[in-house]
Amino acid sequence: MKHPQARVLLTTFSITLARHLRQKLERLLGDDPAVGDRISVRSIDEVGIDCFEQLSGKASIPTPSMLRALIKAASQAADDHKFSMRFLEIEWTDVVDAWQLNSWEAYRDVARLGRKTRLGEKQRALLWQIFQKVRSDLDEQGLTTLPTIFAAVTDRLNNGGEGPAEFVVVDEAQDIGVPQLRFLSALAGDQPNGLFFAGDLGQRIFQTPFSWRSLGVDIRGRSHTLRINYRTSHQIRRQADRLLPPELSDVDGNAETRTGTVSAFNGADPTIRIVESPDEETAVIAAWLAERKELGVQPREIGVFVRSEAELPRAMDAIAKAGLKYVILDHNTETTAGSVSLCPMHLAKGLEFRSVAIAACDDEVIPLQSRIESIADEADLEDVYETERHLLYVACTRARDHLLITGIDPASEFLNDLAQSAHALGGQY
Repeated sequence: MKHPQARVLLTTFSITLARHLRQKLERLLGDDPAVGDRISVRSIDEVGIDCFEQLSGKASIPTPSMLRALIKAASQAADDHKFSMRFLEIEWTDVVDAWQLNSWEAYRDVARLGRKTRLGEKQRALLWQIFQKVRSDLDEQGLTTLPTIFAAVTDRLNNGGEGPAEFVVVDEAQDIGVPQLRFLSALAGDQPNGLFFAGDLGQRIFQTPFSWRSLGVDIRGRSHTLRINYRTSHQIRRQADRLLPPELSDVDGNAETRTGTVSAFNGADPTIRIVESPDEETAVIAAWLAERKELGVQPREIGVFVRSEAELPRAMDAIAKAGLKYVILDHNTETTAGSVSLCPMHLAKGLEFRSVAIAACDDEVIPLQSRIESIADEADLEDVYETERHLLYVACTRARDHLLITGIDPASEFLNDLAQSAHALGGQY
């Protein structure tokens, strides 16, 4: 062992995932506190906030609704424009705040990687008028965004400040953002092999693509693709892979191929049901859940996912009809003994279940119609479809042994891809 006393940070993008990683690490370590005491398992945002508050005291971070209100007010105060609120929010989050652009010149010249809507200099000037007011209002109200917090702690590390660890392991690395990666790069410094990343481009659902290499993290020639899947059956993995292209690449040209991957075990074929009404969907899911119970699957081993909170009642009705209890998961809720776990798809990251039902895969639900309608430029439409596909892929691959997908006719167009060779219980597939 080269660094027997080194501190190690095991981190990921969400508190929920960090909690699950901590539980698994405790099982691996057993009764070895000497090692456990040197490993910290926390979400990356928790780490950044702690480092900042050690320097500057308690941070006052605006909530999404507070930030939305500031952007709306700045938009209304600006000259006439046709930018939608959705566009302004994403431009602020993914470009201006993420890259900490604090001057007109910086915004005028930024490459805007991952943002496909083209902007001329006059358009950027109008947008900067809006974003400059947002920054001013944040300062006036004593609010500090997460990217600003990470910028401060990154600057401290670059100037010789001590960090919370010498080595960092990052899980679900594809969903780490620009400010967090800058911080991690500074934290590792010149330490050889100071950063270790584990990720899957097929599961990227939160971050707009950006260049890691431009932030000092160059993995070209140093990455390895794992080919054995120990979590998901061959049948489910093969079906889910139909949602994605055979090869995915990041902005720096690093490619992941999905061909040649194998699962360590076999299972039942996934089932796709397209039905005519909510009542029929409820009956199908309830019957499927009852069958899982007869097969010996415990409620805690079952997950039910929907695209968004708006579809939760449909899943709740089905679980109740099956005579089962359920717990609705959020960022702070854990799976509960005796209860089925229910949540929107974006909260499924990191979770694992023997059996998974994905409900309400209707047309205009996935891909979500409100996201499509918010697109200001057709060039951004491809990104919306891509992330929506990834979202369904993540939900499907939470299942180990059994997978059911339902929707009301007309169903999501994504099911056309999934349905190829899928086992059907009626309906159009």
